[in-house]
Amino acid sequence: MNLGRVFGSKSLLGYNRAMRAWCDYTRETLEADLRSWGFNPSHAKKLLREFYASGSPALDPQQLGQRLVDRLNAEITPLRSSVATRVVSSDETQKLLITFPAGGAVEAVLMPSTRPGTAAGCVSSQIGCAMGCDFCASTRNGLERDLSADEIVEQFVHLKRAAIASGKQLKTLVFMGMGEPMHNLDAVIAAIVRIADPDLGGLGWRQVTVSTVGIVPGIDRLAEADLNVHLALSLHAPDDATRAKLVPMNRRYPVADIVAAAKRFYAKTGRICTIEYCLLAGVNDSPEQADLLGQLLIDFKAHVNVIPFNPIGPGLSGKVYERPTLEHAFAFVDRVRTHGAVAHVRRTRGDDVSAACGQLRQQLVVLK
Repeated sequence: MNLGRVFGSKSLLGYNRAMRAWCDYTRETLEADLRSWGFNPSHAKKLLREFYASGSPALDPQQLGQRLVDRLNAEITPLRSSVATRVVSSDETQKLLITFPAGGAVEAVLMPSTRPGTAAGCVSSQIGCAMGCDFCASTRNGLERDLSADEIVEQFVHLKRAAIASGKQLKTLVFMGMGEPMHNLDAVIAAIVRIADPDLGGLGWRQVTVSTVGIVPGIDRLAEADLNVHLALSLHAPDDATRAKLVPMNRRYPVADIVAAAKRFYAKTGRICTIEYCLLAGVNDSPEQADLLGQLLIDFKAHVNVIPFNPIGPGLSGKVYERPTLEHAFAFVDRVRTHGAVAHVRRTRGDDVSAACGQLRQQLVVLK
């Protein structure tokens, strides 16, 4: 398979959007379709619960009647997307390349959790990314297109199937894959509702985290949506001069503004924000920068997640970044903690198959 071609935005297949998929539906919209087809809308809740529990509802003619079973099979396909490739790292992290008939592909990741028998999932919200972060492979070749809500939800379904197949239960989900979720927020919110709602995906609202590089209006909109989900802020530097070199969006939303937005999110929702900090040797890992980060978070309930850089080759600027030693990463965290902040070093997972933070799209770009 030519993965470089698959990864592009143009569809490789004839695409019939008229036939819906189960991930298109909320209970209300399925009830409306059932009613319009002349059937009892009360079937909607059970059908959707069965789909998310098993990947396919039990269309039993004895319970539903043959006419309804035939209509459902004619109108609704289980999934539009498919898993083109699956790679497994030495630590059992799985990376799925998921292709869409509407065009393009994304990568989604399933990571074993510290609790036995459980796993965490990571999904993408866009094909590619327009943010231009210099240490992240996902932004190479820019943004292809936004994903629809059902395309996001289908990633969750594929990850859930992969977890079950490996004897695990998918317990948490993060929007930290390809793309900037706040630039596709309508679809992200619609997807979260289907994934988290007890009558649909059933994951739970508090099991979902949405990440952003700091799109201030998006943070405020997510807070107003009142979904009871978590926020992760990809900060990566405590000062505007350093951050602007790493994250171009900082020129529009400086550090003070995005931290203020994260504080508003906490005040509105009560959900503690995670500060994501990709540690780059000789760039943002000095004792002085650790002090600035710690001071920035005084009187703010946030959790600092220090991520040792995962190699991707040259960044967009041409600079080749390096991962600091683990000892240096722990020293940086210890320094941040002296200011009262909660901080830890994130364990790297899946970097041997380019499935770790910042590496998604890496192998596919190379294959082009």
